[in-house]
Amino acid sequence: MNFEDLQLNSQLLKTVKESGFDSPTPIQERCIPEILKGKDILGQSSTGSGKTAAFGLPVLQLMQNGGKGVQCLILTPTRELCVQVNDSMNLFGKHMHIRSFPVFGGVGYNPQVDALKRSDIIVGTPGRILDHLKQGTANFRNVKFLILDEADKMAEMGFIDDVNEIIRNVSKERQTLLFSATLPLSVGSIVKKYMNLPIRISVSEYVDKGHLRQVYYDVRNHEKFSLLYHLISTKTSGMSMVFCATRRTVDAIAKNLKMNGIHALAIHGGHTQNRRLDTINALKNQKIDVLVATDVAARGLDIKNVTYVYNYDVPKTSDEYIHRIGRTARAGSEGDAITLVSENDYDNFSSVLRSPAIEIKKAEAEKFESVKFNTNSGDRRQPSGRGGFRRGSGGGRRGDFRGRPSQGRSSGPRRSSNGRSGRTERTGGKYKFMS
Repeated sequence: MNFEDLQLNSQLLKTVKESGFDSPTPIQERCIPEILKGKDILGQSSTGSGKTAAFGLPVLQLMQNGGKGVQCLILTPTRELCVQVNDSMNLFGKHMHIRSFPVFGGVGYNPQVDALKRSDIIVGTPGRILDHLKQGTANFRNVKFLILDEADKMAEMGFIDDVNEIIRNVSKERQTLLFSATLPLSVGSIVKKYMNLPIRISVSEYVDKGHLRQVYYDVRNHEKFSLLYHLISTKTSGMSMVFCATRRTVDAIAKNLKMNGIHALAIHGGHTQNRRLDTINALKNQKIDVLVATDVAARGLDIKNVTYVYNYDVPKTSDEYIHRIGRTARAGSEGDAITLVSENDYDNFSSVLRSPAIEIKKAEAEKFESVKFNTNSGDRRQPSGRGGFRRGSGGGRRGDFRGRPSQGRSSGPRRSSNGRSGRTERTGGKYKFMS
């Protein structure tokens, strides 16, 4: 199938061709025709699957010419995603004279107040949009299209009450499109309350698993950074993403990589808006080699040509792991997902492995040099000046996770926080240390 088969108008097809899109992704192929029919859509798909074009192209086609006030409101969980979606909407609509504007916190109100009066599309984060509603500087009573992007992440970040309040201030005579990787109860309540017989469209992960290599290294905590640096500097080509659990760790890892000659940038919600926008622009212009990020900051960002994903900290769930590795091995390209597992990660890694869809092979690290870790860069849990040569599995003292936790327990021994050797065993759906 090609975009011409989706009944898009000539202006949009021109934009599609100029943007280099060859054929629609599965989520685009299934959503665009239904949206053009005026249907409410509940879409489930991962980051990088083409969701923005899936809702953006048909909504632009259905919109009236510009100058009619705000016709479309798009809510996103993060500022970064807000900026990216807004850029895409302006790109898609450039031959239609339709204007989109981003509205988020951390910047001045006055330009946003003006934009809310003259823009056709508003892309915003819930907090700032609600602020404008309370101050009377926003009016969404004529909105024809309401789009909730990454709805589960908005719920996870505590925006669900704001989203409900915003929806109550939007015209009821509208088409509602909700996209979410998962469907927690809070998102399900929005579907029931505010959507009209939505069509559910679920698309499998947009990752070619035949081209994706997944491995993990069982490594001592103080060796993590040394191994990460070794792998990035000697084994990695192209763009890489490193995922960390906290903002502090993100800053620490990015700073230490830069100190060792790796062109890395960090992104998380604690940075100033200008710094975050500078990072997005660097990504867009492909001026960095490594992006170090939290899950929240990276959620929804469509980052091109990622060849390696590193889990410096293991995510808590299999869903988050799948979202992370979905950044690479796209559209037939090769990709690697590498997870660094230390004592602090055992419980999370067991949770990740409970999904039968996830298969991660153990890799043995070759010898690597110790790299000093500067603890003044943020993460004081990582000892400075340590690292060392990796010598296999440490005499069998560390777990290899060859046995699937979902089948009962890990087959290899593991070291507990108090230094005892032993194994994990499943009891009543939970895992406990067995001496």
